[in-house]
Amino acid sequence: MHAATLLLELGAIIFGLGLLGRLAGRIGISPVPLYLIAGLAFGHGGIVELEAPAGFLESASQIGVVLLLLMLGLEYSAGELIGTLRRQAPVGVLDLLLNGLPGAAAGLLLGFGPVGALAMFGITAVSSSGVVAKVLSDLGRLGNRETPSILGILVLEDLGMAVYLPVLTAVLAASGAWEATGSVAIALVCLALVLVLALRFGAVISAFVTGQSNEVTMLRILGLALLVAGAAEVVHVSAAVGAFLLGIALSSDLDEEAHRLMEPLRDLFAAVFFVSFGLTTDPRQLPPVLVPALVLVVIGIGTKLLTGWMAAERAGVAVPGRIRAGAALIPRGEFSIVIAGLATAGGAVDPRLAPLAAAYVLTLAVVGPVLARAADPVGRAVGARLGQRRRRAAAKARVAGE
Repeated sequence: MHAATLLLELGAIIFGLGLLGRLAGRIGISPVPLYLIAGLAFGHGGIVELEAPAGFLESASQIGVVLLLLMLGLEYSAGELIGTLRRQAPVGVLDLLLNGLPGAAAGLLLGFGPVGALAMFGITAVSSSGVVAKVLSDLGRLGNRETPSILGILVLEDLGMAVYLPVLTAVLAASGAWEATGSVAIALVCLALVLVLALRFGAVISAFVTGQSNEVTMLRILGLALLVAGAAEVVHVSAAVGAFLLGIALSSDLDEEAHRLMEPLRDLFAAVFFVSFGLTTDPRQLPPVLVPALVLVVIGIGTKLLTGWMAAERAGVAVPGRIRAGAALIPRGEFSIVIAGLATAGGAVDPRLAPLAAAYVLTLAVVGPVLARAADPVGRAVGARLGQRRRRAAAKARVAGE
């Protein structure tokens, strides 16, 4: 009877995710907040508590994290990452600091401790690449002048996460300062080694993975991703980071084929991951953290608007484009939930961190696309007003000169 219950509940969850994904597409938002809400509704403390598929969901959510980061790594070759770092490093570093430090400060003020503050830094620092890409596509802005600046910021954030995640997981796993330092050193050496291998031997790695059929190629990619993720965990590097680095190594020759084969698996397991995170978050814990979450939301909107403005201004984009760039970067999503999941899995941080992250991501994942849509008319109005001021100032200067 347990097997029947498992199949019924699991089938209901996956079918329900399909309905939520379609609803999200209809109303023009990311499905991530809807998946989180579904998890909150059917987890501990929700409307109906589902228990039968808990073991499966836990394992599937780990695979979801691996596939999310694998596909993200496939977006960028090692050469592109290094080139972007050289061109836009100042703005990228400022972006991470401006958006991460408020989260770290909130973690300390709320009593999460240094490790919780480190986790909060990552939760508030990084925009959602998936949500931002969807918003740009839906609004027809992929060809806009500000879009390369937006993508540059996202790439630099991903680069920052490639360093940050092993540091976080090493600190979470370590029992002392020396062990943490050693784990971080191992993680960073692995990062540097994989980048070198990707630059010099990316084609060889891609040829090794490529099979004679789609089935063989998919199985090799998935198997290698799980093997690399498991090996990364053994040396105290995040499984997510291991998958991200593998994606970079495969990106030179296999990116299009890997995307075509792996995207359906990624979407399935990623949806399960978000639901699983919601299932493990008690909705009764959300009200006490709503105020700090909303404060962080307001700060996060302002800091992303600022960094997007600066990045677009650096590229010579006009005022409307600068506003669009800042608004596009507002949504948070998969990375924030991955970090919160890593931080809370071992019980090393305050349990309030998970509901705080959920409330924060839920709000910005919904508000972000709405503000991105509103940025166009607001940007035109601001641009027109600034243009009028410049013309008036020029006219006054001419009169004074006469």
